[in-house]
Amino acid sequence: MKSRMMSRWMAAIWGMGALGLVLAPVIAQATKPELQGKFELLKDERSTHQPGKVKIVEFADFYCPHCHQFEETGVSLLLKEFGDKVEITMVGFPVIRGKLPTPFDMYEQAKLMGKGDQMKAVLFRTIHKEKLDGVLDRSIRSMLIKEVGLDVAAFEAGMESGKPAKLFEEGRKWGERIKVSSTPSILLDGNIKVDGVNMTPENVVTIIRSILEADGKR
Repeated sequence: MKSRMMSRWMAAIWGMGALGLVLAPVIAQATKPELQGKFELLKDERSTHQPGKVKIVEFADFYCPHCHQFEETGVSLLLKEFGDKVEITMVGFPVIRGKLPTPFDMYEQAKLMGKGDQMKAVLFRTIHKEKLDGVLDRSIRSMLIKEVGLDVAAFEAGMESGKPAKLFEEGRKWGERIKVSSTPSILLDGNIKVDGVNMTPENVVTIIRSILEADGKR
């Protein structure tokens, strides 16, 4: 099962180059001797590592088909491989032009109401499987909000407050600051960036495993 999932992940995402999303160069071999794999260590970013757990921030675009595949196969693989030793969150980072920011705002509002992961899954499914990638009007939003178990009126009031849009913008600026150039890209423990051709399942698993193994040697 694991091998099949890795094959699907690699076939769907790592050969991509489509949509002009992969712009990053290959990063040199890990510069920290205790870590394995290929990544970029961001010297200006603070490490958020806690022993025994790796925090994974995924920069993704809801309209990006590769991000959808990563959600369906990559996230599942990492959770299967490492369980509660990884903590995965998504930050909206749009790379496909001409799309409305509504899904990103909905995701942020759902996170504020404790249903971020559920809303993320529903939005990816709606956009990529049900092909509703245009305007998510109030009637469509109401169905999705109810599906994840949230109160529609409270959700819409939160959307109108402007806070979700502000959080989305903060995340986008974060991605720009660390020079995210393709989606999906991940940031491990606040300062270990993996993107472009380095976003292979083998490489990501190798880096995470070496982080956790390094904890055991301290």
